Amino acid sequence: MMTPIGYLMIEHRLIERMIALLNMHLQHVNSDGHADPDFIASAVDFLRSYADRCHHGKEEDLLFRALESKPLEVPLKDTLRELIQEHALGRQMVSELAEAGEDYHEGDPEILTAIGQRLKNLIEFYPLHIEKEDRTFFVPVLDCFTKKELASLLDRFHEFDRELVHEHYRQLISTWEHGHYSGLAPRRPAPTASSAPISCDCLRSHGGSGVRVSTE
Repeated sequence: MMTPIGYLMIEHRLIERMIALLNMHLQHVNSDGHADPDFIASAVDFLRSYADRCHHGKEEDLLFRALESKPLEVPLKDTLRELIQEHALGRQMVSELAEAGEDYHEGDPEILTAIGQRLKNLIEFYPLHIEKEDRTFFVPVLDCFTKKELASLLDRFHEFDRELVHEHYRQLISTWEHGHYSGLAPRRPAPTASSAPISCDCLRSHGGSGVRVSTE
């Protein structure tokens, strides 16, 4: 039976695929001496819309809030606080990459070193963050919920985001995986139902969780 934790772990696997692409692009930057602003823009879009608003949004707005009323042990409280802080740090790093990519697109070649460092920061950050959630947080907090509560939380996950956003970003990553690093940027797909502008609950602005963590 699918659980809210399993749902989030599935999303982690897609995020890991994007991080692998970032690593490939970093190697490209280091070896060829130039970046691809189109790829950087797509990566920023993915990290902001999928990894943050959609994925972190479900964690912060639904899972973490549901844990506010649960008697978490101190180590789990500490981990929860760290995860919220790491989400904020991730947003900052993505913004820095976006800014560097825009400067490079406008013709500033001196920014290439900064692009490499910002890519490296994200490549190092996300695997550790994901491992912390998967290995030390998600499984233990399952015990905080009844089966009925887990089922209700999963329903709210489905309400939070629709399949359209997942299909859109699976297609985006698959396109870059199979086209970009052969040396040619992928052609933009013709507009279809799955490539049309996204309209779903998870793409609302998500600037912070407001989640409170008890220190008692």
